[in-house]
Amino acid sequence: MRRPSRIPLFPLETVAFPGGVLPLRVFEARYVDMVGDCLRDDSGFGICRITAGSEVGKPAEHESIGCYARIRSWDMEQPGVLQIWARAEARFRVIDRELRPDGLIRADVTWLPDDEDEPLPAEFENCAGLLRRIVADITEREADPLRRVVAEPYRFDSLVWVSNRLAEFMPIPARARQSLMCADSALARMTVVRDLLLRHGAL
Repeated sequence: MRRPSRIPLFPLETVAFPGGVLPLRVFEARYVDMVGDCLRDDSGFGICRITAGSEVGKPAEHESIGCYARIRSWDMEQPGVLQIWARAEARFRVIDRELRPDGLIRADVTWLPDDEDEPLPAEFENCAGLLRRIVADITEREADPLRRVVAEPYRFDSLVWVSNRLAEFMPIPARARQSLMCADSALARMTVVRDLLLRHGAL
């Protein structure tokens, strides 16, 4: 799918990984309008971790590397408040940005290469086992696959998929999660994730 070179940004206090699902409650006018545009045009938006500021009010400063996402499901809890489930697709780097009068940031971006995938090495099978248990719990609690925080297909034999899902589920600071998202390879990410899980007794 052709990716645009100019996208709207949604700075958040979290980090998205390719293939991941992010549920978001949207109520600020600039982002409600952005969601409407994305649904109308079948387009997406960029998620970047906030480095200074907050998710509401004055536009925040953010990381230069983020992840592009498209809306896969949405609902309106009450007038003016949207609940969306967005699936991240690909990483990008911000080259330049423009702040519009309504407070929405639009950025010129360049796309980073997708991680090269390979079968999950045997040394990480215990990580895949942990992820299976996490996914089983998620699917048991949410019947609608479009509203789960993990999207099908579940690829427990994929180094990229397992490393990304565990990295986004781990209870670590957002700055550390950003470093994992920016890792040079899926193998490097998986190695750090495995070591963190071992250190905290999760494996």
